[in-house]
Parts: sequence; structure tokens; C-alpha cells
Amino acid sequence: MSKVIAAIERWAREKPAAPALSGNPVSYSYAELRDAVVSAADILAEHISSTGPIALALDNGPHWVVLDLALARLDRAALPLPPFFTASQRQNAMRDCGATCLITDRPPSGSSCVSLDEPMFTGLTIVRLAHEGVELHSGTSKITYTSGSTGAPKGLCLAQSSIETVADSLVSILGPSCAGVHVPLLPLGVLLENVAGLYATLLAGGHYCALSSTAVGLASPFAPDWQAMVRSLSRSQATSTILVPELLRGLVGALEATGERLPHLKLVAVGGARVSPDLLARADHVGLPVVQGYGLSEAASVVSLNTPSDNGVGSVGRLLPHVRAEIAQDGEIVIQNIAGLGYVGCPALPRRYATGDIGSLDGNGRLHVHGRKDHLLITAYGRNVSPEWIESELTARLEIAQAFVFGDGNADLGALIVPSAATVSGAQIDTAMEAVNQSLPEYARVRHWAATMPFSVRGGTLTTNGRLRRGAIVARYGALMNRCLAQTGRTVRFFDRIVAETARERERLYATPQIRDGLAGRISRATYIAYLTQAYHHVRHTVPLLEFARSRLAEDQTWLRAAFDDYIDEERGHDDWILNDIRHAGGDPAGVVAGKAHRTTQRMIDEAYAFIDQSNPAGLLGMVFVLEGTSTQLATKGADAVAKALNLPPECFSYLSSHGALDLDHLAGFQLLMDQVDSPKDQSDIIEMARRVFVLFADMFAAIPHDQEQKLVA
Repeated sequence: MSKVIAAIERWAREKPAAPALSGNPVSYSYAELRDAVVSAADILAEHISSTGPIALALDNGPHWVVLDLALARLDRAALPLPPFFTASQRQNAMRDCGATCLITDRPPSGSSCVSLDEPMFTGLTIVRLAHEGVELHSGTSKITYTSGSTGAPKGLCLAQSSIETVADSLVSILGPSCAGVHVPLLPLGVLLENVAGLYATLLAGGHYCALSSTAVGLASPFAPDWQAMVRSLSRSQATSTILVPELLRGLVGALEATGERLPHLKLVAVGGARVSPDLLARADHVGLPVVQGYGLSEAASVVSLNTPSDNGVGSVGRLLPHVRAEIAQDGEIVIQNIAGLGYVGCPALPRRYATGDIGSLDGNGRLHVHGRKDHLLITAYGRNVSPEWIESELTARLEIAQAFVFGDGNADLGALIVPSAATVSGAQIDTAMEAVNQSLPEYARVRHWAATMPFSVRGGTLTTNGRLRRGAIVARYGALMNRCLAQTGRTVRFFDRIVAETARERERLYATPQIRDGLAGRISRATYIAYLTQAYHHVRHTVPLLEFARSRLAEDQTWLRAAFDDYIDEERGHDDWILNDIRHAGGDPAGVVAGKAHRTTQRMIDEAYAFIDQSNPAGLLGMVFVLEGTSTQLATKGADAVAKALNLPPECFSYLSSHGALDLDHLAGFQLLMDQVDSPKDQSDIIEMARRVFVLFADMFAAIPHDQEQKLVA
């Protein structure tokens, strides 16, 4: 029997009323959790007769936990799907491993679905899948998909016994720290949280407080609500949590800014990437008991961990009791008893597994990880530099959220920098870079840098555990990196010029009362439908405008055709999304189609056609900048605020919500495209068009009424 299931049954006998699992909408004592897992297993056995893995795509919460444990009880292979996977990534994972069904709280439209009507599973749906069967490694109980640092995502097969051995080892070294209140900040679909958070807590007889992503401030992975995170940890009286370095940086910053403290926390485990000593010092100053660890999926998550009572700062701790490892002659960490069975469709993993990480064991038996074997940079002076070391120093600064260091074979190093907020200026980054450089040896200093959009899982530049996908970043940003290394200091990109030189017009748009009120949820349903109506009338021209501009490109602009083709493919059908939103919100889509655009909306459309025809077709990219940039900044936040204020379901916000997520990656692609625009006339015309559209877009919003009694005046 599963060790975790056996532990729940033991705790149900010894302390039946003790809290075991909580979160919206239910809470369980250990006796209740035991019974819930048995009932859930019976329900699943009744609804799912087919063999093959069962995929879980759920937000954090008691549902996730009970289903995971029920599958373990049934000895059925589970495929946890993290919420940050795109729809395509989810489909590819399910197809790759031959998943036979999906249990989700967000069923895809048009699927063969069965609602789980039982009270314990309210809001969940089973989606039948028609994938071909796949032969998995014998003993597979969990399949975790990881993108690694390069290449296509791969599904790693793990046995329940191997996973539980890791959790058992953690309990043995942490002791009572595991038996308090654990609040997950990472998704349960991530192996580290599933094993080191959930299983370790239940084995120790602790309380797993499975709060939703919204409750802990992570509803939007691109814009965490750090204060909500602090409140959730405080209210739940969390004694432990697990973080990646980026979450640690944000949590530390929030505590520094507010002066609040979290005295109940006894253990904050951090892994996934190197953590700067400066960040660890800041964490200690605000009272966070941070310990570093090291692990990898092939080892069923954790390999080594410091503990509060045995914290070797600067190391990633001692090897867990069950782990056997050595350091090869070239410095590579080699695990002698790897836990993973093998990847889907591939041979079994070798028992002696070379991790690809460079490390060392000190005289006290603590492991130190220096970086990836294939990431080492060799400067023109022959010095070996681990980029992870410098990146951790850079991201310890409040001004810097992410950093990618490069410069192999170059005299000096460069870095792509993601500012921690849109309000962080280039001058502030300059100051931060200088401070970091003063703490680094001469050969490791960063002399060249350029700002860029956030690296993300969705965009293919981060792995699922938060590590940089270095090959993907080089492929995407290679041209910018070369230009960056060609000049000392900050590289000012053409995209940055667009942002700077349209600031006044952009502020006029954002100051429009209708936008301010929409972001605060202070609008009526009629106002929202009026906005969608005008959005329909200009969005239905997006593809025709792109096609017209493509057809008018001059000979020296033909390199833009591929970009226009991509935009055309992406934008098709978005006007239909808007009509569906209007229908769900109670509007009349047929009347909208039959009607005419307001004069302010029509003026913006006419201006775009005229600019293409009479000035420069490349100028349309200025309009692309306005519309995609506005979506990224406003769409998701506005959709959430309006939905809450008007109590409207998600079906009313497919256009806004989709654009809020999609356009972040689109805007990153747009930045790269702008890096290639070197014609002074094209640059000037793109900026001029952006200025005009900001003003015309503001006029369109200003004409939208604020309540049901007002009418659009033509």
C-alpha cells in the first residue's frame, strides 16, 4: 500500500479530529480525509473504466489533493498538468502518454464531458480523451512533464514508492517542521510541491492548507499580488512553504516595504535555481527562515536540503538519507541510485545518472552547486564563469526580476534584464548594475545590458520549475545580444524609443475615465456591452488592414511579410470572440453586426487605411503596438474587475482575458521584430502611427457611455 495512504489511515486512528486538509470549499480532519479518499476512489472507479493515465488540470485546492490520493489508492497513473501550461502543452502531454481522460475545473468547449455531481467534486468535469494507448514503464504512478533547458517537453515516469521515499526522507531530516501548517505557493501540478509539500506534510501528520492561486496572490503569474501572498501566509498561520527564487524575491520585497512579519513560519524551502547570498541576507533580516535545497525531476524532486537546525548557508544542504551521489572528475554531480523509471517512449534511466550540474561536496558533507556543465562561459581572457552565479546576484536587486547573462568568448559579459516593474527606469537599472559589479571580480562584471520582456513558461523561455531555457533565449534574442555586446552600457532598443516617444499620448489614453472606471469595476453591464460593440467594429478590420499593408510593402520592406502573415493568422476570428462575449453578457450580437461603428471608432479605422495607402504600410505596426500593448497592460486586470463588479461569468470575457494572456508573448515577439527595423523612415512612421492611434483610441473610449441611459451620439 502507498505510504501516504497508510499514514492517513494511521493518523485517522490516532488523531481522527486533527485537521488534515483545508481550502475552498471544504476542510477535512484526518478521519474525514481517509473517508473522502475511499469515496473518491469509488467514484472514479465508477466513472472511469478505461485504462491509461488520468490527467489532472485543477487549481490548488482540496479537490486536487483528494483526487491525487484516490488515484494512488486505485494504483492508477496520474498526469498532473500545471496551470501555467498552455492548451497546446496540455494536449501534447496527454497525447504523448496516452491519457484516457482529463479531470478539470475548466473543461474545453466541444469536448465529451461528464460532470461530477458528487458534493465533494462540485464544479469538476471528466473529459473523455481519444488518444492511442502508450506503453509506460512498469510501475508508473505519476508522469511529470518537464521542458528541461532545451528541446521538446518530455514526460518522466515515476513510481509511487520512489516518490514517497523522497517525502519520507524529508520527514526524517525535518522532523516536526513537516507537521505544522503547510501552505502551497507552487502549483500542486509541479512535482516539487506534490512530493515535498503535500506528501511530506501528510506523512508527518500535518495540516495541508491548499489555498487557491487567487487566494495566495498568484492568479496572474505575470503580476503577482505580493500583499495577498503575505496576507494568506499570515491568516493561515503557515509554518512552512516552498518557493522558487523569484517568489522569494517578491515575498522579501513585500515584507521590506510594509514592515509586516510572518512569525509562524518555521521553514521556507527554496529551490529551482541559485539564490544570491544578498537575497538570503535580506530574507533573514525580515525573519524568513530560508533554507536552500537542490533536486531534479529524475530524482523524484529533492536530492539535498539544508534544515533550520543544520543550515549551511551557501550550500544546498546534505544529501537526503536515501540518496547516493558522487562528484565526477570533471565536477559533474552524479546520482548513483536515480529514482526515475524513464521518459515516456524512451529506455529506462541508467541507475548511475549524470545530472549535468557542476558541484562539489565540502568537508562537512554539504553539496554546493556551481551551475550547469553546458552553461559555463569562457571569456576572451580564458576565465570560466558560471552565468547562474551572476544572474543570482543581479536578481537579488529590487529593480531586477530576471536576468540572462551571456558573452562566451567575449572580453566582457552582457545581460538581458527584465525590470521588476514597468516603473523601473533605465537609470535605476544602471545604478543596480553598478552596485552588483562592485561586488563581483573584474572578470565577471557585466558591461553590456538591454531590457527585455519577462521570460516565461508560456513563451518557451522558462522551464516549468523556473529555470531559464538558455537555448531558447539565445534563439529568440540573438540579434539583440550581438548588438548589446557591441556597445558598453545600456542598449537602447527601437522598441524602447517607441515607448518613450509615445508616453504623452499613452497617458492620455490611460487617463480616459472609462478606462479608469473599467479597471476599478465601476461600469454598468450596458457600458461593457457598448465597449464590446466598438471593439467588434474595429477588430473586424484588423485582418483586412494587415492584408492591405502586406500588399503595399515596398521592395526593401518585403522582409516584413512573414511578420504580417503571422499577425494575420493570429488575429483571425477574434471578432467572433467579441460577438460571443456580447451574447453571454446579454447583448444583441446580430444587432451589433448590422449596426455601424461610432464616428470615433470609424475615424481610427479610416486613419489606419489612409496611412497605409498614403504614407507607409510599415506604419501599421504602430497600431499593432498600441493595441497589443494596451491589451497586455489593461485586458486581464480590467476583465477581472468588471467580472467581479457585474457578477458575470468567464464566458463574457473570452476576448479580454485571451488578449491579456496572449499579448504578453505577442508583445515580446513585437519587441524582437522592432529590433530589426533599421530604416529611419520606417522607425519614424511607426512612432507617428502609434501616437495617432493612442489619441484616436482614447477618443473611442471617451465616447462610450457610463450608464444604461446614455447613448452613443453619432
